[in-house]
Formats: sequence, structure tokens, C-alpha cells
Amino acid sequence: MKLVIVSGMSGSGKSVALHTLEDLDYYCIDNLPVGLLEPFAQQLLNNPQPDQKNSAVGIDARNQSEDLLNFPQTLKRLRDQGIHSEILFLQADDETLLKRFSETRRKHPLSKSKLSLTDAIQQERALLQPISANASLHIDTTHTNVHQLRDLVLERIGAKSEGNLSLLFKSFGFKNGSPKDADFVFDLRCLPNPHWDTRLRPQTGLDKDVVEYLDSQPLVDEMFVTLRSFLETWIPHFQAENRSYLTIALGCTGGKHRSVYLAQRLSEYFKPLHPSVLVRHRDLP
Repeated sequence: MKLVIVSGMSGSGKSVALHTLEDLDYYCIDNLPVGLLEPFAQQLLNNPQPDQKNSAVGIDARNQSEDLLNFPQTLKRLRDQGIHSEILFLQADDETLLKRFSETRRKHPLSKSKLSLTDAIQQERALLQPISANASLHIDTTHTNVHQLRDLVLERIGAKSEGNLSLLFKSFGFKNGSPKDADFVFDLRCLPNPHWDTRLRPQTGLDKDVVEYLDSQPLVDEMFVTLRSFLETWIPHFQAENRSYLTIALGCTGGKHRSVYLAQRLSEYFKPLHPSVLVRHRDLP
């Protein structure tokens, strides 16, 4: 039995994630009280149904604060019972959450007459910290639309083989902010930049001319070898700790050339070595 716990900030896409899992034939329950998590899991164990092999529950900040504080102990008891559980935690930066609530005119679940929306968001972050700290997978939806989030959930959870590590290589541009959901962040801004070649500037790290240019740069190749060696050394240690997901972010200035090129090259190298390797280019159109 596999149980996915979906949690995160209001407005970050929890409903989209749950609906996506439902489309993958997960038995889904939204807004389950933490106090009912163990009885729910126990019932599934005691009365297994062929169509309920995988289940998902949504847990948010409307729970009792004490139950949220004690969430790590609840999670440990679930795993001690042999329940394979993963936590998907969704987040976005404050500015993005404020904009989303403003555009949809939704009321934040913690907002009160004497509590501003900004304060409600901060309170929610604090309440959900025990869940966030134990999450198997963080997804930052600041730069992600509904369709991209759905694809991420499908690929990272739906396509992941049980017991195997899912690797995601993500390119990004520092000018748009660093990703908050990465396990490793590597800065590639020291490498030769195709942006300064007017012929290459409109292209991306996926285009042949840019690839040939970066292939010809010894410093770029040295960076690739260094990152490859680092990851070959440390990925097995993450696997030994039963990690389910690992996100490697590679950043350059605009997220268009160098980071895209190296994310592609590293993903292609590791694909034959791991059953679940993904690549995403955050800042490409």
C-alpha cells in the first residue's frame, strides 16, 4: 500500500495535485484531519480493496495546531506499521500567493477580521513547518502554471518506480530567482556565455549551434565532468537513506543557454543508470 500525503500553502496547487493523483487511480480524500490519518491508513490495511492500492490525502493548516506539531510522530507510526508513505509539499513565494488570492478573490482559510492576508500566509507557513520538514518531495509553483504542475505530478509521482530514486535536472535563470525546491543548486555563471554572440543569443541550449559552441569550450566540459563525478559519488548515499526524490538545479543568468545545455547533458548521462530521470527548463518559453 502506498499513501501520498499532499500538503502545502493555500493557493500553491494542492487541489490540482490531488486531482492529478485521482486521475492516476489513487483513492483520494481532501482536507483529512491529522488525527484521522492513522485510523484511515489502518482501515485500508485491514480491508484492502483492489482499486485502492494507492491512496492520497490532503492535509492543510486548518488542522489543530497540536496535531500539526505532532505530525512527525504520526508519520513515524505509519511507517512502523509498514505503510509506504510519501509527502508532497507544495509552496510558492509570498508575492505569488498574494497575487493568486487577489485574482481569484478567494478567502484564505486562516484569514480573520483582525488578521491580514500577509499575516495569514506567514502563520500558515509556521503551522505547516513540521510537514514541510518531513516532505519527500517539494514543488515550488511560483513559476509553474496549472498544466505544468499537473505534468510534474504525473512524471515525478505517477511515473516513478516503487523503491527507485526519481532524479530531476532543472535549469533556471538567477535573474528570475533561485528555485526553492532543489536539493542541490549549481551556479554556472562562470562559464562562457553564448548570449554575447549575436548569432546564438536568440537560440537556447537545446539548439544545435549553441550545443556545438558549448561543446567546444574546455571550461564547460570541465564543469560537466566535475558535476557528473559529484553526483555519481553522492546519489548512492541518498538512495541508501531511502530518498524517493532528488532535484538538481543548474542556474545561469537567464536560464536559456548554459543551464539548459548542462541539464540536458547530465540527464542524458544518468538516464541509463537510473529508471526515473527527468529534465525541466523552468525559464524557457
